[in-house]
Amino acid sequence: MHDIKNLKWFCLFLFTLFVSVSKGNASDAKNSQKENIDRFIQHHLEDDYYFSLFKDEENSLTYGFPLPVILIDEGINIFSSSRFIHTDGPVQIEDKFYRIDHNKIYRTDENGDKLVEANKFVKPIDLSITKNVVGLILTAGLMFFMFIALARSYRKNKLPQGFGRVLEPLIIYVRDEMAKPNIGSRYQEFLPYLLSVFFLIWILNLIGLTPLGFNVTGNITVTLCLALFTLIITNMKASRSYWKHIFWMPGVPIPFRIALMPIEVIGIFTKAFSLMIRLFANNVAGHTVIMGLIAIIYLLNNQLTLGGSIAVSLLLTSFLFIIKLLAAFLQAYIFTMLSSLFIGLAVQEDEHH
Repeated sequence: MHDIKNLKWFCLFLFTLFVSVSKGNASDAKNSQKENIDRFIQHHLEDDYYFSLFKDEENSLTYGFPLPVILIDEGINIFSSSRFIHTDGPVQIEDKFYRIDHNKIYRTDENGDKLVEANKFVKPIDLSITKNVVGLILTAGLMFFMFIALARSYRKNKLPQGFGRVLEPLIIYVRDEMAKPNIGSRYQEFLPYLLSVFFLIWILNLIGLTPLGFNVTGNITVTLCLALFTLIITNMKASRSYWKHIFWMPGVPIPFRIALMPIEVIGIFTKAFSLMIRLFANNVAGHTVIMGLIAIIYLLNNQLTLGGSIAVSLLLTSFLFIIKLLAAFLQAYIFTMLSSLFIGLAVQEDEHH
């Protein structure tokens, strides 16, 4: 009976891409185990003020290092996130109190109750260096290092060395297969952005598969910013023909022009929205499934023995890990390809109207 219940729970997880949370008796060991796994996966998907490497659940110890918290709240307050870890109550900074709730920092009273003003919880402006910010800084540093080295080799009229041999065909691929066909003669104007966003997404996806536990492209605020860049560049560089097709579609009767206008305006934003959601959802789903497959070790430990559960988990996780390596490139390709397509449609002049 227990075997059937565990198998049903795991199959439901694979289809829904969420870990089911048990609603049974809290004293049930199996339910508690599933809740711990669900909490661990949720923690992995979210951003964090503390760079956690691994946890010792038995001794309630977290191994990692704190990150700086930067709050603007009637002045600038900078302190270590370890202060939130080492206290059960709110953190006092001068005459103010703060605590973290659902991964957001709120101002509280001395008892830890959130303050309310104008029917809203009081939150400071948060400019903290979180785990996702560390991932972005690390990726930006790697990109600067790799591309500066590649540029120096070109200045010396030498062939690329080291990892530059991997970068060069990818650069040529973005230029010849995305920028040129979709944008046309103005492709060089937008090539720096397309290369930047392609390698940023690709490298972020790759480091997200390392034991460091980054999930930067699985954070919707990051994908929102990337989509906004494409939206802004597309519309700032758009031609008169593009705006004419948006607000007064040529070649159709006037009543249809009026009807099509709001649809075309909405389409400007749905393109960016699709870029944001596609990248975000794919990464969240991939990370969730991988973490769930690793959880087999704990869920089916009694049924398959420790060695059997580890073998099954490694087999399934390794297969999915290979797919994620391919998806890391594919997601960068799709985002860059669609961005170049949207830009190309906006900058081209229609010679027929």
